[in-house]
Amino acid sequence: MEEGKAYIESGILELYVLGELSTQEQHEVEAMAAKYPEVKAEITAIELAMEKYAMHNAIEPSPELETIILGKIVATAPVVQEKIAVNVISAVAEPQQATTVPLYPAGYESKIRTLRIALAACAALLLVAGVALYSAHTELGTAKNQIIALNQEKQRFATTVNYMTETNKELQTIADMPADPDWKTVRLAGTKMDPEAKMTVYWHTSGRHVMLDNSKMSLPKNDEAHQYQLWALVKGKPVDLGVFDVKADSSHILLKMKEIAGAEAFAVTLEKRGGSPGPTMDQMIAMGGV
Repeated sequence: MEEGKAYIESGILELYVLGELSTQEQHEVEAMAAKYPEVKAEITAIELAMEKYAMHNAIEPSPELETIILGKIVATAPVVQEKIAVNVISAVAEPQQATTVPLYPAGYESKIRTLRIALAACAALLLVAGVALYSAHTELGTAKNQIIALNQEKQRFATTVNYMTETNKELQTIADMPADPDWKTVRLAGTKMDPEAKMTVYWHTSGRHVMLDNSKMSLPKNDEAHQYQLWALVKGKPVDLGVFDVKADSSHILLKMKEIAGAEAFAVTLEKRGGSPGPTMDQMIAMGGV
């Protein structure tokens, strides 16, 4: 009695049910089960408990799996029938002493039950792993989208900050101009080409800086084939100060042009893109004296 109890508590019966023992160890367990009814009862209890757990967590197989299994059974049926026929003929032809032959070998039902339990447990674990993987994939996708959105927002914020910083510097430059007598403000008015045209030029006489005020520019928007060109009139001769485009969404208030040491007037003409060596007089759109 004590030996059977100690054997049960050793944990070997659970390994037997799970099929983790060697052939010799299995025979030992079966011998103990035959010797001690409590050992056999414990094996049955363990099998039922595992089967109950497996059935509780079991996943219903797909209809396709049932079709595949039945197909294999049908395919092997002729072979089984042939073996049975051979055995029957042999039994009739050679009468032998009647013996009782078990339908399944010893321990067969236990192993089948263990296999069913193991398969059901694997299916349950596979389902849990699949759910966890899908959840992780979904969370990863959400996190990735959030990171992309944050990066885009960061870029927009950086662009806005840069624009505001540059705009603030340019506004400060305009605000400081009255305190510096070297800054000259030259207002250009429209010509016959466009009487409504107007713009403002800031010229620093000692520093030679020339800048156009985008916020005070009223010129028709140029096309892709043409650009506006700024000229300075120096001793009666036009001097090129660079080309520019009129854009409604310009990111700068001040446009820096080429430097000039002296000028009596400034003018703007519409030229082919890239500028012209000399001004096209009939395309002069604005002009103003210093």
